[in-house]
Amino acid sequence: MTSPIGGISFPTAITGLSGVTGAAATPDVERTAAAGDNGFASALVSSLEELQATQSTSDGLAVQAATGDLRDVHDYMIAANEAKLATEMVVTIKNKAVEAFNEIMRMPV
Repeated sequence: MTSPIGGISFPTAITGLSGVTGAAATPDVERTAAAGDNGFASALVSSLEELQATQSTSDGLAVQAATGDLRDVHDYMIAANEAKLATEMVVTIKNKAVEAFNEIMRMPV
């Protein structure tokens, strides 16, 4: 049985970070360069779509586990942790963006 879950990857909007080891070698880098043509909004949308796909995979495997159709519990556990980590990362990035915006708004003109 092949695993329906791929390796853990960063959302495409942040794969270009040089401080993250191994991120430059991922195939998502080409999509990041293409997203730069349309700007930040398209990179954000593609990252959120990737997060939603990760959560959908986890939800599908959870349903299979609940109905008894899941053959390998490890697949569900990996998908659930992957979705959890991706969600935490997106929330952290959102919080930092809001914090930066608020700091800019407090600057005197």
